Amino acid sequence: MRILLLFALFLLGTGHGPAAAAETYELLFRSTALKGLEAVPGKSEAGQGTLVYDKVISGADVGQAGGSFGIDLKIKPDDDSVAMTLYQGTRSRALGNYPASVGNPLIMYFLESVLVDVAGQSGGSPFYMRNRIKEALLRDAQVVPVSLRYENRDIAAREVTIRPFTKDKARERMGRFAELALAITVSEDVPGWYYSLVATVPAAAGRAEAGYINAITLKRAGEGRQ
Repeated sequence: MRILLLFALFLLGTGHGPAAAAETYELLFRSTALKGLEAVPGKSEAGQGTLVYDKVISGADVGQAGGSFGIDLKIKPDDDSVAMTLYQGTRSRALGNYPASVGNPLIMYFLESVLVDVAGQSGGSPFYMRNRIKEALLRDAQVVPVSLRYENRDIAAREVTIRPFTKDKARERMGRFAELALAITVSEDVPGWYYSLVATVPAAAGRAEAGYINAITLKRAGEGRQ
């Protein structure tokens, strides 16, 4: 439910602002992201209509919340919805069912999990941070063309980077969390549209440990978990 509410918050007002902002929204919240991945009713092949992602959370402050995870997105042909599941070892947790017509819900799960992590570590308000991210999408997103390697071939992609607190009035009180960066790499040649979604915060001054990293990367499509 929180992910759907966050989706609504980000999509409100997408028709406003400069053309660059509209283009950024189209890159990040592409409604056709799952097009062509629909599972076919009546077929029972394992993993049909499935995307598998690797997720890694690390950093000095994440504690037991850190580690390596898997995320499955499975398209359900019966009701045109997407079921998202989080795995860690032998444990699994359903993350919800979402209408496939709105696109790939992975980005909203990513943004929500980053908000929860950063707010918890910094003691800040997730509502305030959410608003700053939305403002950065409308104004300050950086989009650059990149090349990446996927399934033994080079493909063209775009990397959208957002630094929501670079110009924030409360920046001085946020410490290292003011340097939060969100980098999302997308490509038409990648199933599900998103190749990687990475959030980073540098380590505190004088500490040898790594800073906060939350990274989700596409592993494969059309197969179930092995």
